[in-house]
Amino acid sequence: MSIASEFKEFAMRGSVVDLAVGVVIGAAFGNIVTAFVDKVIMPPIGLLIGGVDFADWVITLREATVDAAGEEIPAVVIGIGEFLNALVQFVIIAFAIFLVIKTINRLKRKQVAEVEEAPEQPAEDVLLLREIRDALKERPAP
Repeated sequence: MSIASEFKEFAMRGSVVDLAVGVVIGAAFGNIVTAFVDKVIMPPIGLLIGGVDFADWVITLREATVDAAGEEIPAVVIGIGEFLNALVQFVIIAFAIFLVIKTINRLKRKQVAEVEEAPEQPAEDVLLLREIRDALKERPAP
C-alpha cells in the first residue's frame, strides 16, 4: 500500500473528519464568545464599576521612554484587563461545553434505558436446546 493511499484512508476515517469539523466549529465558537465578552458583557461591567474599559486596564511596571537615539522604548505593563476578558471567555466556553456534554450524556442514558427495557429474545438454537432439556426431564428414568 502506498503512502498516498494510506494517508487517504487515514484522513477519510470518520473520527479524523469529525475531529476536523469539531476544531473548525470550536474556533468559530471561540470567535463568537470573544466578541460576546469584549463587546456585550465587559462594557456594561466596566460602566458599572466606574467607566473602566477592561481591555485597557493594565498595571504599568515601567513607563514608555525615548532612548538617546530617539527611538521609543515601549512601556512594560501587565494586562490585567485582557486576562479578565480571557477568564470570562473561558468560563463561558467551559459552561457551554458542560451543557453540551450534559445533553449528550442524558441522551445516551435514555438510549441505554430503552435498550435495557426491551427484553432480549434468546437465539433459536438456545430455544431448541431448552425444549430438548425439558423433554429429557419429562422422560422416566430407565
